[in-house]
Amino acid sequence: MLVALPLTGCGTDSDAAARGSGFEFVAPGGQTRIFYDPPEQRGTVSGLSGESLTEPGRQITLADYTGKVVVLNIWGSWCGPCRAETDDLEAVYTETKDTGVQFLGIDVRDERSAAEDFVRNFQVTYPSLFDPAGRSLLALKGFPRSVVPSTIILDRQQRVAAVFLTALLREDLLPVVQRIAAEPHQQPTGTTPSTSPGSGRATS
Repeated sequence: MLVALPLTGCGTDSDAAARGSGFEFVAPGGQTRIFYDPPEQRGTVSGLSGESLTEPGRQITLADYTGKVVVLNIWGSWCGPCRAETDDLEAVYTETKDTGVQFLGIDVRDERSAAEDFVRNFQVTYPSLFDPAGRSLLALKGFPRSVVPSTIILDRQQRVAAVFLTALLREDLLPVVQRIAAEPHQQPTGTTPSTSPGSGRATS
């Protein structure tokens, strides 16, 4: 069962489902908040990397955060809902980082100077990739790059545990991050490819 809510934000497109051992988006239509359970049926993300927004030339990869819960937030300085949710994201990061949670922004369709001003003005303390073309998102197969903001939560094995295709409030995000951070940390043992999208049970 999927949680279906109206799509909101700076763009429109499909949402996601896990298929097999890798993560791939499909288009069931309409859902904006999706939670994948049980954990062994979650799809894994690999190869996501890009240039640091604030340190040009430095590459940041998911491998830098092995063993952590990673919260990916796709944003742009031009996006009104992104501005609205940034304080909430920063609050959740501050409350959870000591439990092994890392936030990572992905700045898309932007100018570096505008994005740097955004980070400075909103006092964002977690890093972001500077990715105007959204190339780093190719690691999320079929991801709807037109939907900004979006937030994807990876568990400690870098499997997609939750997807939000909408702006978030602290009270939306915090309990989800805390729940995923509290899951037992086990080494991945592989999954059996499914024959249909969304085979992992989604819960609210």
